[in-house]
Amino acid sequence: MPETTPAPPPHPAWENGWVPDTSRAPGTRRLWLAGTLAIATIAACITAIAVSHNTPDQAAPGPMATGNTDNGPGLLSFASPSASGTTAPPKGTSGMSATSPSASATATAAAHGSTPKAAPSSAMPSTAAPTKGSSGGSAQQPSTAQRSVRSVNYPDRYWHLSDGLVKLDAPRGSESRTDSTFTVVTGLANSSCYSFRTSDGKYLRHHDFLLRADSDDGSSLFRQDATFCARTSSYSGAVMLESVNYPGRYLRHQNFQLKLDPYQNSDLYRADSAFRFVDPLA
Repeated sequence: MPETTPAPPPHPAWENGWVPDTSRAPGTRRLWLAGTLAIATIAACITAIAVSHNTPDQAAPGPMATGNTDNGPGLLSFASPSASGTTAPPKGTSGMSATSPSASATATAAAHGSTPKAAPSSAMPSTAAPTKGSSGGSAQQPSTAQRSVRSVNYPDRYWHLSDGLVKLDAPRGSESRTDSTFTVVTGLANSSCYSFRTSDGKYLRHHDFLLRADSDDGSSLFRQDATFCARTSSYSGAVMLESVNYPGRYLRHQNFQLKLDPYQNSDLYRADSAFRFVDPLA
């Protein structure tokens, strides 16, 4: 019989006994693992993006404020809380004390539609009684005495009643001199201060912050509007006149109109609000 050579086994085993699977193409498992990893990475990125969109933004370091500054309007700055309250005007050494807003003063402010405010204490004029001036006219504290009131920076102009309002005018004739002469009496609302009575019995009072002459209606509001307290001026022999119910506002002339204006730390304001009591023109 012819010798028969045995055929090799169809699936030779490896040394470790594992038989390779020839039913799949080589590398398929690696491609599958790589695809799975790519899908997992994409899913993780999508999840991270979704979470970041749902997370609230972090709060800003502080509120931002816009407004006018010393360097000009519209600059941005971090807003910070300001100190509350205002500083009361200082008291002087003459026995006349600065008037602080009381309950009646608050009611007066409401009637005028605004709130009394104190002027900055660092530049406030101190309380003082008028002293004898060096300009010739007597300026001591009057007690029911007739006086004219002369401007410091316009020494040829005096308080003058014209069409019910008080203006700063030069005297013109006898009638003008009469309207520039007032009886200075004890303050209607404060005995340490002044009120000014006209020749026809009216009183000078502020109304809408303008100085004018009105008849006394007997009200507390009128008495306070018609009372002004003397404060030391930076000009010799002169005084500044502060409203009793609006502390921090002083009589000053502007465009030759007498008005009640908040204190300003400027040479112009101090000159415009300085007046001397002099002998009556009439």
